[in-house]
Amino acid sequence: MQLYNKLSAREREVLIEQAGDERLTLSFYQYAHIPNPQLFRDHLFLSWNQQDVLGRIYVAYEGINAQLSVPAKNFSVFKSHLDSISFLKDVRLNIAIEQDNKSFLKLKIKVRDKIVSDGLNDATFDVTNKGVHLSAEAFNNLVEKPETILVDMRNHYESEIGHFKGAITPDVDTFRESLPIIEKDLSDHKEDKNLVMYCTGGIRCEKASAYFKHKGFKNVYQLEGGIIEYARQVEKQDLENKFLGKNFVFDHRRAERISKDIIAQCHQCGAPCDVHVNCANEACHLLFIQCEECTKNYDQCCSEPCKEIHQLPEDQQKALRKGKGNSNKIFKKGRSPQLKFKKTTQNQA
Repeated sequence: MQLYNKLSAREREVLIEQAGDERLTLSFYQYAHIPNPQLFRDHLFLSWNQQDVLGRIYVAYEGINAQLSVPAKNFSVFKSHLDSISFLKDVRLNIAIEQDNKSFLKLKIKVRDKIVSDGLNDATFDVTNKGVHLSAEAFNNLVEKPETILVDMRNHYESEIGHFKGAITPDVDTFRESLPIIEKDLSDHKEDKNLVMYCTGGIRCEKASAYFKHKGFKNVYQLEGGIIEYARQVEKQDLENKFLGKNFVFDHRRAERISKDIIAQCHQCGAPCDVHVNCANEACHLLFIQCEECTKNYDQCCSEPCKEIHQLPEDQQKALRKGKGNSNKIFKKGRSPQLKFKKTTQNQA
């Protein structure tokens, strides 16, 4: 019985090209009480592997978080399977604004302690006691009110390339860092302000809404479906688009353009730019923003030292990496002294 992916990314890429079928990139999440995450994980893998579903999925006692690529011809079968699972029946599916047949190249379903790491160890916290969900229209109306505080629940490298007008964008690396910071900064407004939150697809701000209700905030709201669903509703209903720039996504596309605004800059020269790349030096792999000119000048590397290593023969690069762990920069997402024009919350547009 096959319970794990056996093909490399390149082998899968070739199969996708040979098949020539259109694929849909989508995501969904659901907070629920799953008694046996491992058993549920194996059930999903057996079903989805047969349907040629690819993606990154996390399962935990608290629910499921899924980002997927599904062959368009298999979508109805995939949806029927979801609906056969009681807590996933009619779950909202966030269909990507920009489609790419190679957004995911493997099926990875992993069991985690939590589907969103929060750093909390509080048995009294009920993640299902969430805030009020807002449609795009209701969101637009509420954020215009002077008694509303709008907070971006994403990380610094996400909000840097795109965020809502007037939003607080915490300069954090992880979701778990943002919870105590926001609670402290807004502690004087637990009763007199509307706390409105948003994230990519809704999963982080849903947990955050439950957390802030748990901490005594009275008027807690979240953008239903996150930025992905907001963009869809804005276009369909011809609403004002209050989002500036790109929405960062966690697949090979890296981002979807929501507005024409470019609010970020190249981390190396400061030119207007909102294109994320990974440093071509495999020993670094830092995620950062790089314009076309700097891509040429630095050979898609974050610095001259990395460029020098990247231009060495592959066997010499491997020899330099041998016996060494991954550079911390892999996880820093733009945090490097080499990047002279990295924006911070203080100077963000």
